[in-house]
Amino acid sequence: MDHIPRLSEVLYVGMCREIGTPTEVAIRRDVMNMKEMIEKPVYNHKGIAVMMSGSHREGFRLSSSDRDIMLWVCDYKLITDISQSRFYNTSKHNIVLMEDSDTPPGFVKLRLLTPVRNEHMMSRLVLLDGGAYLSSLLWREQYFQVRIKRVPNPENFRIHGPCSSNFCGPIEVDIAYCLATFPWPKLLGGWIERCQRHTWPPVSVLEKILKNECHCMPIGSKVDVTPNELEWRLSFSQAEKQLVCTMNHAQFLCYGLLKIFLKEVINCEEDELLCSYYMKTTMFWMMQLGQVRWCPNNLLDCFWKCFKYLLHCVYRGVFPNFFIPQNNMFMNKIVDDSRESLLQQLYQYYRMGVSCLLLSPTLRSILEPAFSSPSFVLSPAEGEFISIANLDICGIREFNCLSFPAQHIWESYLYLKSINILSQLSNSPHQLLTLQNCTAQTLVRSAFIMTNSASYCTHKKIYNLDTKICGMLKMAARLGSVSYLLYLALYYYRTRRYDKAVRFSNLTKRKLLDDFIIYQYIFDKQRYNETVGNLSLFRRMGLAWVYDVYLFYNIPCIEELFLEQNVSQQNRRSGQHLPPFVIVEMLSVLSHYRLGNRSQCLQSLTDLQTLLLYDDGRYVPLYTRDLSWQILGICQHVVGDLHGALRSYEESLKQKPFQRIKEATYFRTECVKQQLQRNVYM
Repeated sequence: MDHIPRLSEVLYVGMCREIGTPTEVAIRRDVMNMKEMIEKPVYNHKGIAVMMSGSHREGFRLSSSDRDIMLWVCDYKLITDISQSRFYNTSKHNIVLMEDSDTPPGFVKLRLLTPVRNEHMMSRLVLLDGGAYLSSLLWREQYFQVRIKRVPNPENFRIHGPCSSNFCGPIEVDIAYCLATFPWPKLLGGWIERCQRHTWPPVSVLEKILKNECHCMPIGSKVDVTPNELEWRLSFSQAEKQLVCTMNHAQFLCYGLLKIFLKEVINCEEDELLCSYYMKTTMFWMMQLGQVRWCPNNLLDCFWKCFKYLLHCVYRGVFPNFFIPQNNMFMNKIVDDSRESLLQQLYQYYRMGVSCLLLSPTLRSILEPAFSSPSFVLSPAEGEFISIANLDICGIREFNCLSFPAQHIWESYLYLKSINILSQLSNSPHQLLTLQNCTAQTLVRSAFIMTNSASYCTHKKIYNLDTKICGMLKMAARLGSVSYLLYLALYYYRTRRYDKAVRFSNLTKRKLLDDFIIYQYIFDKQRYNETVGNLSLFRRMGLAWVYDVYLFYNIPCIEELFLEQNVSQQNRRSGQHLPPFVIVEMLSVLSHYRLGNRSQCLQSLTDLQTLLLYDDGRYVPLYTRDLSWQILGICQHVVGDLHGALRSYEESLKQKPFQRIKEATYFRTECVKQQLQRNVYM
């Protein structure tokens, strides 16, 4: 099939809908950039640095988009020349010299130049030829043992290359404990000259890249059967992130096209010999060589030229690393029979032409209408247009993943200080909203941290502290989404001001009943656009966005759920998600009960039970149902309906244990049974 601009434009529109419009991708990157900037001072204070990498960080939200996290300690200073050691304080820093004289291209050895400070450091070293070298194997295994003690599901935890890999729900999370090097190694001089010669990336981007670090990953080359434990692989994830951000949208979609084709076609038939990093490297080479016209009506040709480059590399058995071309990334990975098998598979697609894209279910659904009807036309502008409602869904998905886990007041202080500095800069609307989200989260966490320290204060100090806490929670409610009012209601209930708890829970309930509310990405888009579509982004969030109420790790919020928080914490969960619709009814039941308003208490209890019995997932998501039924049981137990409480606890045990509270449920079930037995004998 020859290249047809009409088909390219149809594919461009379909890929915009599948991967994201330029605006959606920009929102994702803005939010993640701001999150990293907010967190940086907090991590630096702990002596570490953290960076997100991988396809999720680049702006993809495909089901296969994994989350890669790079973490490195700041007291290790890597140098490329001994003369650079004079820039560091040897009493505070561990100076490490990078050696590349006897290592394969793209790999280095790390020799410690400063004295060994403790046994922990000694356990990572291997002595060789009178020098002490950091072992990538020992380094990786040591951090693996530290990490496995903290993850919620250690049975799924494994070493994957240089990373510790685990699953957070359906999402794979890879964490690499690496080391950072600045300035860049001398062996990168050839890459810099090549970039300047081809004028890609642009000079401004190249200068920005060179101001940041590159990293050494704890994995050796596989020249032999097993990796060399003294070798560390050079990683350029920070530079790659910058390069992906320089892509225009046609280039970004072509990159996504390659990733989808890899997952749904190439790796579907054979063993997974190729990975998405090869697709990214292919894009970098094709962009630098400048032989492709990157635009919407040429998208099929863009894909085809990238595919032919990949096929050519497999044919030669050489896939050069973009930064160090001497590093053949196929070495000892795609060789002999595996290379021959892969070559035959790719050549089969080559003979099909670009119609091989139809082998992908995702791409076939996009292209079939254009094939079946020669008059089927879509303008690229149709793919890039997106309504306010859909745009806000994109933002909500990003903000829903934000977490700023301050466990101490000093961490909250650093977050707020960072926010204050960043707010002075020129920010996009979604970056400003990220700052507001972080401020609201930090104020709430700080308020409840301070609440739990109030028992050690005098009456006057408690009064002053209460005034501060109320002010902080009211400020959080003004800055955050609709759900943030419930934290104020929780605080009033915690401090036995039940009338105020009822008032704010009722106020929240009225807001939650508005027909334009967004919760769990389900809402009436037309009504939303008509009602709040003309308001500012900040006002839309305050009026229509609803998130789960989050009970923080190690920060008790409401006495009736202390047991669940403790059990969940022992089972290595960082916190608990609660639907706001359940929290509203829970607070209403408990507050009316404490106030002696029996009829209102029973009405709220009935409303809560009805909600759980008849909800289809719209108001009580699946991942909250175990704790939601538990809450109904607690409320029934408090008001004296022991048989109802027993049924609710049993129903909680039938749900998927997302919140990891089964031990708490068993304990409460036994308490109810014992109480029922005592009632029988009385």
